[in-house]
Amino acid sequence: MEIGGTVGDIESLPFLEAIRQMRIETGKDNALFLHLTLVPEVATAGEIKTKPTQHSVKELRSIGIQPDILLCRTRQPLAEDARRKIALFTNVEEHAVISGVDVDNIYRIPRLYLQEKIDRIVTDQFGIEAGPADMSEWDRVLANSSCPERETTVAMVGKYVSLTESYKSLTEALRHAGIHTRTRVNIDYIDSGEIEQKGADILSHADAILVPGGFGERGIEGMVMAAGYARRNNIPYLGICLGMQVATIEYARNMAGLERAHSTEFERHPGHPVIALITEWVNDDGALQVRNEHTDLGGSMRLGAQDIHLKKGSRYHRICRSEVIRERHRHRYEFNNTYMKRFQDSGLVFSGLSANGLVEVIELPDHPWFIACQFHPEFTSTPRDGHPMFTDYINAALNNGRRPPAHEPA
Repeated sequence: MEIGGTVGDIESLPFLEAIRQMRIETGKDNALFLHLTLVPEVATAGEIKTKPTQHSVKELRSIGIQPDILLCRTRQPLAEDARRKIALFTNVEEHAVISGVDVDNIYRIPRLYLQEKIDRIVTDQFGIEAGPADMSEWDRVLANSSCPERETTVAMVGKYVSLTESYKSLTEALRHAGIHTRTRVNIDYIDSGEIEQKGADILSHADAILVPGGFGERGIEGMVMAAGYARRNNIPYLGICLGMQVATIEYARNMAGLERAHSTEFERHPGHPVIALITEWVNDDGALQVRNEHTDLGGSMRLGAQDIHLKKGSRYHRICRSEVIRERHRHRYEFNNTYMKRFQDSGLVFSGLSANGLVEVIELPDHPWFIACQFHPEFTSTPRDGHPMFTDYINAALNNGRRPPAHEPA
């Protein structure tokens, strides 16, 4: 388990006390304390300062926690005398004082820690007999990440782009897809409000468009415009959560003849509520969930992993190579199934449904790549395995990168 924050802050004290007691209950051979600490450097003097680390460990020891490993964040590897000094004044064995140096690629870190023999310290602590670590698969990840052979640009149209960390999971999932396709994925974060002001032509440089999740009315029409721009110009489009809902709204207005289509999240009484708040559904465990517009926001979400049944022959079925997948959710509003036949008659394919019949995936069969999903596939993507949808999406972006830029008439 990980406890964030700074040692000594009142907010973390209950959690630190909890792990202190846990080690007593489980036994010292079944628990290990690893403390991450900062070793700052005075740049003008080229001198590191170990005192913050000493004080941090002193604070931990004052509440009964003695670290087994010190992971020291530093710009350069610790010199032997600095390592020896830290060990002496923190009561940590010298070989367990690890240099956590800054790197240009986060995926280099496992290799660096292996060189520091941190794996042997952990296995010895727990009495685990283990051979040398096989890093061949991770070395492939690192090689593909460090030496891409191709390049593509994805325009991510969102409402929180001033803080790109809001989309960290998505950014990493795209990066994982780049690893599996040996592609450098450049992400251009575009504020959907800017599209509302300047028009969707500002997306013309992108090889693919992605609209992520979000809440609230601000910037929604810009996202709707982005989905429409991708649909009309045959640009690969990936919509996630809210990104599926705005794609649905755009398609309803311009292809299904539902001009006043909207979501009840943004307009209380739209002409056609194609996205709405459903009142009840059944979870995987059989429990009935009930909600309405007055329900507490967090309590009214459809949360967690749920099974999704894919339509045979659909693009998403071919991508996943499975009839049933399991993905994680975090949303309140759903596609209004009252309009399902109207959308199907106009060409939209519902390629994934929940066990309750809630819409999970939509796609356009006559488009090079247009898929939107209600769930969050980025939550299950990893550097080694990636996620098949993101990999297929990046391949589509690469193919689309060979086309001339699209410009729409004013």
